Amino acid sequence: MEKLLNTLKQIWATKSLRNKIIFTILVLVVARLAAHITIPGADVEKIKFLLENQNQGSALAVFSLLTGGAMERFSIVLMGLTPYINASIIMQLLGVVVPSLENLKKEGEQGQKKINQYTRLLTIPLAFVQSYGMMALLNKFSPGGAIVDVTDVATILPMMVVATAGTVFMMWLGELITEKGIGNGISLLIFAGIVATVPTQIGGAFQAAEMPVILSLIIATLGLTIFIIYVSEADRRVPVVYATRRLGGQQKSFLPLKINQAGMIPIIFAVSLVSLPSILAQFFSQSASPVLQSIADFSLKYLNPGSPTFWYNVFYGALIFGFTYFYVSIVFEPKKVAENIQKRGGFIPGYRPGPETEKFLDETTQRLCFWGASFLTAVAVVPLIFERWISGGSNAISLFISGAGMIIVVGVILDLIRRINAQLVMHDYDKL
Repeated sequence: MEKLLNTLKQIWATKSLRNKIIFTILVLVVARLAAHITIPGADVEKIKFLLENQNQGSALAVFSLLTGGAMERFSIVLMGLTPYINASIIMQLLGVVVPSLENLKKEGEQGQKKINQYTRLLTIPLAFVQSYGMMALLNKFSPGGAIVDVTDVATILPMMVVATAGTVFMMWLGELITEKGIGNGISLLIFAGIVATVPTQIGGAFQAAEMPVILSLIIATLGLTIFIIYVSEADRRVPVVYATRRLGGQQKSFLPLKINQAGMIPIIFAVSLVSLPSILAQFFSQSASPVLQSIADFSLKYLNPGSPTFWYNVFYGALIFGFTYFYVSIVFEPKKVAENIQKRGGFIPGYRPGPETEKFLDETTQRLCFWGASFLTAVAVVPLIFERWISGGSNAISLFISGAGMIIVVGVILDLIRRINAQLVMHDYDKL
């Protein structure tokens, strides 16, 4: 406790760090205030009834995780950061198949700035189209009539423009935090949205469950948190030896390769896509084509996020597993790492510099990636199975924070701790 108080005093005494933290908090407050400003023209009471009805509103729960309650209030930030996340996924995929984008990735910081600019531009049309899809989807789910009159252009068009502007506003806030605050702005905004739903989750659990069940939820949440922290901080230390100027001198070091190199990114990607089959099924459930209707019925029955079946868990887990391998293959380049080690006069004991070192790093990364992907998949899927079991198959009771939400929350907090420690070390170094 004393160490924590000393750290807090040190943070407050460091002016630059204190200003960054205050700025970040203020921006997060603005984002949460925006989530409470309703777009005029929608029947908010019908939306609340829809989302409170577990059976009918269940497929929207995944979007609610990313928007932090903005959907329930039909807020100006209705879409949250979902269009930006989708744009990021598209740009990541295009970076593999489009040579010009692949070349930009190799240009370092300047190339990444250009890719970020393309991502922002792509977010705008995606947000505009998805805003219409979201409003039409809410109508489709609503048992009490239309929530928004999507047939009236004079009504729906301004609402789509406002929702699109809300997404751009959230994206701008995220970049403000990244640039002038502390931490990754986009991740922090998602984190704030998840944390904002925790009181509601706790209240729902106390209303729907007996005390032994609540105690089980508390134990499961704490156990899940400890497990996530333990694995997130675990790494494989690859020994590296560097030659020094002294005759025959050597300096021993290591290259830390984390088990979960992808962090929380695959979870965010998967969460934004996992409900897509059931959402599309809502539009094709009354199709004249028997094939489309059969596919829609299957999706609604077996791929519904509100009632996770075996096939839903398989699909969700496969998305996380695949995105983990995909993301790690992008962020970690064995060839580049091997070249950097060689340029600095280093080598990995037992492996020659160059292609042999590259092959070793690639094989090691693939093995670690398997365990990292398995970890993320287990954390996301096992709590769903636990919730279904503890609810007697009804999914009426859920953890205070879902497995996917917990990964994001823990990942953001650990990243913040690392960044704050780095700022403190830099401040102490500047005083020398």
